[in-house]
Amino acid sequence: MTRVITYGTFDLFHEGHYRILERAKQLGDYLIVGVTTEGYDQTRGKLNVVDSLMTRIENVRKTGFADDIIIEESQGQKFRDIKKYQIDIFTVGSDWVGHFDYLKDYCEVVYLDRTKNISSTMLRTQSKQIQRIGIIGTGRIANRFIPEAKLVSGINTQGVYNPHMESAVRFAEKWKIDAYKNIEDFFDAVDAVYIATPHETHYEYIKAALEHGKHVLCEKPMVLQRAQAEELFPYAKERNLILFEGIKTAYCPGFAQLLGIACSGMIGNIRNVEACFTKLENKASRELTDFKHGGSFTELGSYCMLPIIKIFGDKFTEVRFDTINGDNGLDLFTKVSFKYPNGIGTVTCGLGVKSEGRLLIAGTKGYIVAEAPWWKTTYFEVHHENPDDIEKYSERFLGDGLRYEISDFLSMINGSSRSEFKLTRSESVVFADVMERFLAENRSQA
Repeated sequence: MTRVITYGTFDLFHEGHYRILERAKQLGDYLIVGVTTEGYDQTRGKLNVVDSLMTRIENVRKTGFADDIIIEESQGQKFRDIKKYQIDIFTVGSDWVGHFDYLKDYCEVVYLDRTKNISSTMLRTQSKQIQRIGIIGTGRIANRFIPEAKLVSGINTQGVYNPHMESAVRFAEKWKIDAYKNIEDFFDAVDAVYIATPHETHYEYIKAALEHGKHVLCEKPMVLQRAQAEELFPYAKERNLILFEGIKTAYCPGFAQLLGIACSGMIGNIRNVEACFTKLENKASRELTDFKHGGSFTELGSYCMLPIIKIFGDKFTEVRFDTINGDNGLDLFTKVSFKYPNGIGTVTCGLGVKSEGRLLIAGTKGYIVAEAPWWKTTYFEVHHENPDDIEKYSERFLGDGLRYEISDFLSMINGSSRSEFKLTRSESVVFADVMERFLAENRSQA
C-alpha cells in the first residue's frame, strides 16, 4: 500500500483545493490530509483565515478523497507524521516548489501544479467570496507581491498586465498565472487590481481600474499631485470601491504598537520626529535615471513622512526641502523639514548617500528609538532621563510585509472599516501634496 500525505489550510474551499486532493489521492492507495489550526496558521504567517477548523475539516471530508484527516498544529510536525504514519509520498502544491525538499531524505516529495484562475468557492453557502486580483506591472515589487498574497486567505492572483507583452509573458510563466495583452480583457478577468508601475503612471491606471468597477491597491506614492488624490478618493467612494495606498509600514503590527506607545503619554508630549531611510541604489536604475519622477524622495519619502504625519497631523506651518543632486539633476540625498506649532519633523532619504537609518520620536519625558530597518518595525526602545530606565518592545514582521496591507485591503473590500485609521485618505492626500511641492521645487532648480 502506498501511503500519501498532504497539508493545507483549505479555507474558503475552492476548485484548487479539490483538484489538489484529487491528484494527491491518485498518487497512492491511502491519503492522509493534514488541516492546519488557526494558531499554527498565524505562526507561519497565514493571515485572514475565515472558516473555523471544524468547517475546514468537514469540507475536506466531503470530497471523499481523504482516507484519514489529521490536525497540523506545530512546526516540525510534518517530519513526525511521515515517520508516524509510514508515509511513502509527501505532496503539496507547486506554490511551494523546493520548500519541502528536506523531506526527500524520508520519503518521495511531489509538487502538484496549482490551479489557475480560481474564481470562487465551491460552497454556495459561503458569504465571503475569493477576490481575484490582477497585477499591473512586472518589476521588483510585483515579484514580491505574489508569494505574499498567497499567504492571505480569500485572495487569488489571477493575471498580469504590462503594455510590454514580453515582460508580462515572462512574469506570468514564472508565477503560473495568465498574461494579458489587452487591458480590457485584464479588467474583465479580475475583481481588484494591484498597481506596481512607475510612479507617474499610477493616476491613469487607478482611474481606469475604478472606471471598470475594480478595487485598487496602489504602491506608494499613490499619486504625485494633491488634486489627483482629491479626485480619486471621492471617485472610488461614489462607486463603492476601495482605493488603498500601499505603504506597507502603516499596516505592520510593530509600527502600530510603536505609534500606540508614542501617543500614550509614556514619553510626554511629542516635540520631534526624525525618520531616515537610505540605500545605495544602482546608478543605472530607473530611480536614478528618470529625471522627471525618480530620485530619493519620490522613492523613499512616503515611508519617512508616515510617522511624522501620523503623529503631528497635516497642519504643518512650513515645509522645507534641502537636496544633494547628482550630475543629471536627480536628488541623491534629501532632507525635508516640517514645522508645526509645537513640533518639528525631519525626513532624510538617500539613494546615493548612506546614513544611519533610524526612527527617533522625542518627547518631554523621554524618547523612542527604532533602528534600521524601522520601516519593518520589529524592535524599539523607550528611553527616559535615567539611562538605566529602558523599556524594550518587539513584534514579528513576516516576509516582505506586504501580506499585512493585502490582508487589510481584503478586509475593507469585505466591508470592514477597522483598518482605515492605519492610513487615512486625508493622510494620502497630504503625501501627494508634499510630493507635488517637492517635484515643483527640485526639478525647477535642477
